[in-house]
Amino acid sequence: MLKLHQLFLRTFSLIFLLMLLVLSITIYFWSKHIYLDQIEKNLSQNIDSLSFSFTNLDNVKYIVKTFKAKTGNRITIIDENGVVIADSDKNIKRMENHSNRYEIIHAKYNGYGKKIRFSHTLDQELLYVAKKIVIDDKIYYIRLADYTYKIQDNFTELVYQLIGFIALFLGGFFIVTYYLSLKIKDETNSILDYLIQMSHKRPKQELYSDFCEEFSKITRLLNKVASKLSKKEKQKAKQNAKLKLANRQKDEIISAISHEFKNPIAIITGYAETILNDRDLPEKMQEKFLNKIYSNGNKMSQIIDKLRLTLKLEEGKQSIMTSECSLYSILNEIIPDLKEKYTQRDINIIGEDIIIKVDETLFSMALTNLIENALKYSEDEVVVKITPSTISVIDKGIGIDEEEIKKINQKFYRVSQNGWNNSLGLGLFIVHSILKLHNFELKISSKIHEGSEFSINY
Repeated sequence: MLKLHQLFLRTFSLIFLLMLLVLSITIYFWSKHIYLDQIEKNLSQNIDSLSFSFTNLDNVKYIVKTFKAKTGNRITIIDENGVVIADSDKNIKRMENHSNRYEIIHAKYNGYGKKIRFSHTLDQELLYVAKKIVIDDKIYYIRLADYTYKIQDNFTELVYQLIGFIALFLGGFFIVTYYLSLKIKDETNSILDYLIQMSHKRPKQELYSDFCEEFSKITRLLNKVASKLSKKEKQKAKQNAKLKLANRQKDEIISAISHEFKNPIAIITGYAETILNDRDLPEKMQEKFLNKIYSNGNKMSQIIDKLRLTLKLEEGKQSIMTSECSLYSILNEIIPDLKEKYTQRDINIIGEDIIIKVDETLFSMALTNLIENALKYSEDEVVVKITPSTISVIDKGIGIDEEEIKKINQKFYRVSQNGWNNSLGLGLFIVHSILKLHNFELKISSKIHEGSEFSINY
């Protein structure tokens, strides 16, 4: 395969050789046409002049010879029957009858006739022009002829001059083209080197070219591509780091899920095994054990429901049915169950009741998650504060770091710093998704060792 500068030189040479050939052929036919037109005009003028010289045929041979000497044209006088009665170049006795000659036939009917034809008598190509005249009430034809070989001589001289001129032009242009091809070679090599560096992801420096606009655009685009690739590599590195973090978090989630299921399963298995093995177990003890089995079965069911709800919220398949609800009414249904679970903790409600339009089931779940998280990690009472525009859950627990707050709404994200752990990492994700369905907003403010405030703006 040829290189770019070699291809450029070869193409240039072929184009100019083709141009020379086409130009030569064009000039040949163009000059021949002009020359023949000029000969025809000269012959026509000479015939008109000669026709006035013939008043009779007594001195026809003298007139023919004299005119030949002055003009150099071949002159032939032909009678009506095609018989040659005088010719400036040949013996008329050896000449054939000319009645069937093209130019004579046309002159017979049109007054003038012309034809380019090869003369076997003279062994040359000639242009013949004939004119019909009347002498002594008889029809005769004056025919003049001129040789066309002159155009070959003129053309040959012209071609030599043309070739010489084009050769000089080609020589100069070839030198310029050669240096251009070397420059193109240098530019392409530098681009190829840069591309090789890009393929190894380490361009040493930016590419620059001021040779021409096209190369300049190419270098600028390559620099942009290199810059984008560099950014993509950095993004890829970040994404890989995120994937590693996500994989680690998923491992932790799997561990957490296993732990969440392991405890109730162990309790259910233990109590069920005790009941099966001890048929004489008192009825009250059996009832207590069955209640434990039932409550832990519900706990597992709640974990599964929470995972299913998370998937629905993430895929946007969870719909809501809103109605006007009292916040006090919702809290009064939530708080008793939580107090039963966290018997040593207090939950205080501050503020007047507000009626808001929500999906009661989902909104209750969101509030339950927020209050339960506060109960888990607070060292004091939990306050639920109601205002006309917000409902806030305030605790005096261990607090959350500011960097963790930015990530805490993510699914499966579990905060472990300072012992803060939100179980499966689904609670706040569910809260955030439910509030988003209601076009509500969750704001979190927290200070380490002082506590946290989760506010729902509705």
